[in-house]
Amino acid sequence: MHSTDNVGVGPAALRAKARRLKLMAFDVDGIMTSGELHYGPEGERVKIFNTLDGHGLKQLARAGVQLAIITGRSSLMVARRASDLGIEHVIQGREDKGVALRTLADQLGLDASQVGYAGDDEPDVPALEWAAVAFSVPNAHQCAQQVADMITQRRGGEGAVREMCDFIVSALPRSEPGA
Repeated sequence: MHSTDNVGVGPAALRAKARRLKLMAFDVDGIMTSGELHYGPEGERVKIFNTLDGHGLKQLARAGVQLAIITGRSSLMVARRASDLGIEHVIQGREDKGVALRTLADQLGLDASQVGYAGDDEPDVPALEWAAVAFSVPNAHQCAQQVADMITQRRGGEGAVREMCDFIVSALPRSEPGA
């Protein structure tokens, strides 16, 4: 179901790391979207998000993991999507994603062992390397795939975020009925 062969981290070890996550941050273009940029007749950009991903993000938040978006571009569409999904931490216009992720984690009182990140290109590599669990997608640049712990089966914008969320939720401790 998932590829972890690229860095030699077995599924059990990866699940153990995912079990500790308190924050999961996502790049947008290439992870939450296909990475394509569509321009309308007035020059406006259009981003297409996947509803499967949206539901997965909501499930992850309900499971107690805080969500964040860290993206190099600034877009009203990203702010709107984050608002629709209840994603509180939205950092836009940042190419230094590793610094942005570490700063957010510090603000939340978290260390790297409690943070996951999903990215697909060179600006994401420092964040992928710092996070305890690093996700990427099959249509990502090789530099991101090489440092990822897991590469999803689905491509960015086509349900990859849902795969990531499902994996994390399945790894989290389950509360006992009535607890």
